Amino acid sequence: MSFDLARKVADTVLFEGYVLYPYRASAVKNQVRWQFGVLAPPGATTGEPSFAQTECLIEAEEPARVDVRVRFMQVHTRFPAAGEEDTHAPAQWEEGTLREIDTAATVTSEATATSVPFEFPGGEHTSDGAVLRGHPLRGAIELTTEPIPGPHHLHKLRVRVTNHTPERTPGAGRNAMLLDSLVSAHTLLSVSGASFLSLLEPPERAAQAAGHCENLHTWPVLIGEPGRCDLMLSAPIILYDYPEVAPESPTDLCDGTEIDEILTLRTMTLTEEEKREARATDMRAARIIDHVDSLPPEMLERLHGAMRYLRDVAGVEPEPGQGPAESAAPPPSGPASVIHHETPWWDPGQDASVSPETDSVPIAGGTAMKGSTVVLRPGNRRADVHDMFLAGRQAMVEGVFFDVDGGTYLAVTLADDPAVDLHQSHGRYLYFTPDEVELCEQATEGGQR
Repeated sequence: MSFDLARKVADTVLFEGYVLYPYRASAVKNQVRWQFGVLAPPGATTGEPSFAQTECLIEAEEPARVDVRVRFMQVHTRFPAAGEEDTHAPAQWEEGTLREIDTAATVTSEATATSVPFEFPGGEHTSDGAVLRGHPLRGAIELTTEPIPGPHHLHKLRVRVTNHTPERTPGAGRNAMLLDSLVSAHTLLSVSGASFLSLLEPPERAAQAAGHCENLHTWPVLIGEPGRCDLMLSAPIILYDYPEVAPESPTDLCDGTEIDEILTLRTMTLTEEEKREARATDMRAARIIDHVDSLPPEMLERLHGAMRYLRDVAGVEPEPGQGPAESAAPPPSGPASVIHHETPWWDPGQDASVSPETDSVPIAGGTAMKGSTVVLRPGNRRADVHDMFLAGRQAMVEGVFFDVDGGTYLAVTLADDPAVDLHQSHGRYLYFTPDEVELCEQATEGGQR
């Protein structure tokens, strides 16, 4: 099995939200934890499901082997040992212990079905002078393979992970329920002698079959180097095919949907007293604090944005400080420290045929250019749900940009944003495509009706 290639991204999923800045047990945001991939006991009333189902497509002309690794955390409550002197340690704290179950299935011309039960003990044990208590967990992994009629040798693989642990204290609340749950559950898949097909961009021959795949509480994407088709990660967090952890991210900050630079700078502002409490909260929190305290200046500088398309298009590395940082790019469509996308960029020294200050572009209602006032109409194609909150808002066009593939973007600032002057001075804009805006009815200074 080649799951090591997927481990970095899988661990980002596993520890997403495990403990959040400011990394102290007393912080309000750390009172409600474990937000992703919770498989609750059957019948729990907290809203979390008791199962997760992955369905994906395999193209195999000959019998093929599929390896499956289900990963989740078992929650233990930690209590300080009697006489513990560290007054910064919380009275109790929930820690997660990684659990993994490996199984396999064979893809053949006949349908197959396999059920693999699993169980992990609970009880009490000591660790680093603290007492850890947990409940036993049990569940099952159901694997089925089914050939799809047709000439293309397609097969549907279903992996269903179910929590069969009875809830010990029904009605006691979500924190009690989590002790009987599989937390941050996700699945890694590897196939030998065959290929997985993308469900996001399936080939035409598999489009209909992909539309009939039913993924519940999880979503499978291809993983590894782009073009590789033998690895998949099925995660409770929305990802694109071939997600990757940014090479500039030197440590796991337990928040893959945030920006490393922001979290690092904020952590550096903690007082020594707050850092002591964070270190006493959890060993992972302690590692984060220790990492930030020892971060050399050159590593901190690496966190300040990166340009990637120049490597792909021109085959060269940009010089340090060349081009804008992350602020001069459209909003990413997924976790900021996980997925990279090509972004619009302009340098008059490289291409005098474009000018964001004077270029114009046709939009609904007329033509837009710098100074035009537009109404934002975010399209359904955008994966950034935050854009939906901007629907119907007026914005000022700050420039027209083009990416290397010929795509056009309007850089805008919100008309009613009190910090608009600050955003303009730093070049921090929101980006929309021409079909996501329409011209205001009234004429606007510097633009057209």
